[in-house]
Formats: sequence, structure tokens, C-alpha cells
Amino acid sequence: MLGWVVTFLIIGLIAAIFGFGGIAGTSFAIAKIIFFIALILLLISIVVGTIRRPL
Repeated sequence: MLGWVVTFLIIGLIAAIFGFGGIAGTSFAIAKIIFFIALILLLISIVVGTIRRPL
């Protein structure tokens, strides 16, 4: 999932360099959304991991 973030960031940077503003903005927005989804999933897995750990 974080690989997708890096891919969309690279696409956005290349599009910004060549002057494609719409594509660059869209790629950065998609990268940001995927990053936050990955962050939320990480936090959920940390919480579930600490709850399910035997004492």
C-alpha cells in the first residue's frame, strides 16, 4: 500500500515538472488518501495486536 503512495507521488512530481497541473494534483491527492488509509490500518493493527497479546 505504501508502494502505491510512492508511485503516485512520483507520477505527481513528474507531471508537475512537465506542467500537467491537473494530473499532478490528482496524483498527490490519491497519494495522500492512500497514505492516510495505510496509517489508519497501521494504528488499528497496533491496537488489535496489543489487545490480543496474552498477559
